[in-house]
Amino acid sequence: MSRPLSVAVAGLGTVGAGVLKLLSENAEIVAARAGRPVVVKAVSARDRTRDRGVPVSTLRWYDDPVALAADPSTDVVVELIGGSEGPARALVEAALAAGKPVVTANKALLAVHGAAIAEKAEAKSVPLAFEAAVAGGIPAIKALREGLAANRIRRVAGILNGTCNYILTVMREHKREFAEVLAEAQKLGYAEADPSFDIDGVDAAHKLAILAALAFGRPVDFAAVHVEGIREVSALDIALAEELGYRIKLLGLAARTAAGISARVHPCMVPASAPIARVDGVFNAVVAEGDHVGRVMLEGRGAGAGPTASAVVADLIDLARGRVTPVWGAAAGALAAAPSVPMDRHVGAYYLRLMVLDRPGVIADVTGILRDQAISLEAMLQRGRAPGEAVPVVLTTHDCEEAQMRRALARIAALDAVLETPALIRIEPL
Repeated sequence: MSRPLSVAVAGLGTVGAGVLKLLSENAEIVAARAGRPVVVKAVSARDRTRDRGVPVSTLRWYDDPVALAADPSTDVVVELIGGSEGPARALVEAALAAGKPVVTANKALLAVHGAAIAEKAEAKSVPLAFEAAVAGGIPAIKALREGLAANRIRRVAGILNGTCNYILTVMREHKREFAEVLAEAQKLGYAEADPSFDIDGVDAAHKLAILAALAFGRPVDFAAVHVEGIREVSALDIALAEELGYRIKLLGLAARTAAGISARVHPCMVPASAPIARVDGVFNAVVAEGDHVGRVMLEGRGAGAGPTASAVVADLIDLARGRVTPVWGAAAGALAAAPSVPMDRHVGAYYLRLMVLDRPGVIADVTGILRDQAISLEAMLQRGRAPGEAVPVVLTTHDCEEAQMRRALARIAALDAVLETPALIRIEPL
């Protein structure tokens, strides 16, 4: 068998320790599939004394992760530090400059700086692999970039954040409110102490920016992604959605249109019969639509030591075998400069829930505003009567432009009979 592939790992948190464990436990099968042993020889982490459940005493230890790039006996650098700036970015750039292949799980780095980093990798003819950056153990990157390479991708969508999917699932199944379920998710370790990146949609948007670049053959553009989170989703909206035959999911959606590329992350109402509606708990799913293959859906665990380490090691096996693909599926010069479509030009159906005073004329006022914006109603739902008190009224619309709906919403919110900020959720016929 050939000389072992010598690997340096920066970051020994959950995923880093998972990589060491997988390479140890599955050493024989990894070597058979890689054509040679894949062995971690050097590491870098903040705390040398922490027990990570895997032996590290025999490994070369670097306090400065960037120094791994200069280690003469390292063949591949694995970056598992995280974050779009700081040591993670410095290490990746230093390794590429030194002509060393890089494997990373860092979606933030790729979403924000992926275009520039890809150019550095291409200039040095050095591989940059990142299967673990999107959807954990789901092989979404290879599916889009290689498995579906012969197709013109029309759309890519998915449940890209397990924390949000877990929270929405528990809210639906147990009729509980967002804040209560979030606190429980933090105690169980499904949500971070500061969950903002997850619940505000930023994590999912990082991943969608990467998927959109691969799907549509253009430079990654995180700034073009419209981002909303799940803080405002209520148990009432989830219950009403079910009554209408829908489930609420935080989705990332990117599509190729005649006007350009649209990319957005926000809560969606999807038909309860849709396969993606039944992806619950911490699971992720990615859906791609190609002109020849049709619709493909991949589902699995989107985070955690085992699934993410599985994706990291899959990249290491590719590198050991000499299998190299351009970062974004094609050389930088072949990427298209397709324009981005702003959110206000999105066209789709909407769910609108109002808390209004139960008095004559309120519904007429609301429907009159929608009529003025050329928005037609598909259905209306009102449960219970409480004259002089607040009652929920739900309206669903036919397709209209986001800008129309936003203008209507501003006027509706200003009505004195509307007692709360209206809830607006987009309906997606996945």
